[in-house]
Amino acid sequence: MAKYDNLIPNFLDFVRVNTRSDETSTTIPSAQREVDFLNSLKELLTKMGLQDVHTNQQSGYVFATLPANQDKSVPTVGFISHVDTADFNGENVNPQIVENYDGQSVIKLDAAGEFVLDPAVFPNLKNYAGHTLITTDGSTLLGADDKAGVAEIIAAATYLLAHPEIKHGDIKLGFGPDEEIGTGADHFDVADFAADVAYTVDGGPAGELSYETFNAADARVEIKGTNVHPSEAKGVMVNASQVAIDFHNRLPKDARPENTEGRQGFFHLYEMKGDVDASQLRYIIRDHDRNQFEQQKQLITDITADMNRQFGSDRIKLTLTDQYYNMGEVIAKDPTVVDVAEQAMKNVGVVPNIFPVRGGTDGSKISFMGLPTPNIFAGGENMHGRFEYVSEETMEKATDVIIEIVKLYAEK
Repeated sequence: MAKYDNLIPNFLDFVRVNTRSDETSTTIPSAQREVDFLNSLKELLTKMGLQDVHTNQQSGYVFATLPANQDKSVPTVGFISHVDTADFNGENVNPQIVENYDGQSVIKLDAAGEFVLDPAVFPNLKNYAGHTLITTDGSTLLGADDKAGVAEIIAAATYLLAHPEIKHGDIKLGFGPDEEIGTGADHFDVADFAADVAYTVDGGPAGELSYETFNAADARVEIKGTNVHPSEAKGVMVNASQVAIDFHNRLPKDARPENTEGRQGFFHLYEMKGDVDASQLRYIIRDHDRNQFEQQKQLITDITADMNRQFGSDRIKLTLTDQYYNMGEVIAKDPTVVDVAEQAMKNVGVVPNIFPVRGGTDGSKISFMGLPTPNIFAGGENMHGRFEYVSEETMEKATDVIIEIVKLYAEK
């Protein structure tokens, strides 16, 4: 019998529900399907016997409390996961179970074998010999990002409710929308959550522990051209598509995602569209170092200004929006929250893997709101697409870590 009876059944139920967020929406949460799923979680948490289960109207998060079962005053610990999935097909998710994987075989996802998990392509598969894997059927993503985290937090709370001999302080649970579109934590209500420290359970393979993230900005470049017949174009035409190419070519080629690693930042052109009359470029700008980050934003601003000077008019409009900052700036002031997670992993037999994540989490924003929130592993691999999978054993270890963190704080 599994240690956490509801971990995998809940996870399989959760991933079958489409909760993809909607970047074009202006509502909070961005999609009604997220609201519906969060409401179902609220019912589940209430049936479990948790207290103060409610929807925070400011953010759309569902919060719940597992009350302390000891008189000793200890820090209140929070665990947070997001319910939305990324911009890949999330309808009719049909998870597949691969028991006792040998770490070498090619896993056929769809019946025709068009899509496969091949260790030659995905070498991390070799780490899962003897594990039970949950995969997609090749037509959708899986949604382990971050329904694995949701299931793990709920499994840990269920276990603690059933084992009152494990002493703990107040434990806060938070499940939120819209992480994948970068807006989920914008309205997070730290006062309502009422934790002293928190962890997002939203990382990848076993051992991941991240407290350094990118600083991040979005850049929208809009270009206005002058469209005339090419036979009469000399000295008159301004081809907005060509201007877009010229603009992009002024950014450093070595500062592209495909040419960077570790703490190196980048300009990532993720959308380009238009014609002679008008064109648009969309970038994300990333760097771990705040000064470098500011220099990147200044560079793209200077390129815009210089090209407009050459045109003699403001044909190029740049809109820069900061998205989040490196939570390491906050956590460095008191790294206890990381130290506890690292010790918890060691205590349950997981080797910590601490590294600067080349991305961000909801914790990036929440940390700057005054609640230190590093990120711990949830288990997903190849996230955001049809090759996503997760190990049942890794999910169990993630649940172990959550419970061990609770124990360690209870000893403080």
